[in-house]
Amino acid sequence: MKQVNMHEAKSQLSRLGKLAWEGEEIVIAKAGEPYLRLEPYRKRLEERPFGGYEGQFWMSPDFDEPDEELMDLIENSRIFPDEE
Repeated sequence: MKQVNMHEAKSQLSRLGKLAWEGEEIVIAKAGEPYLRLEPYRKRLEERPFGGYEGQFWMSPDFDEPDEELMDLIENSRIFPDEE
């Protein structure tokens, strides 16, 4: 990480921009404290629309119903069944 003060950043912006593009983390400080981060602009990926799988999956009508057998196995099972 390279930290530079605001004045240095103003006078060396092109060089700092090149370093940021090359992967260097550039932090601009104000009064000795980190203030800004200089990072390359990256074009955002296209927003993906929601949905698109309608009609391609089937779900049982009782999907949300509690499964008593499963709950019994979970609640009454032993962590180490072979041990007494």
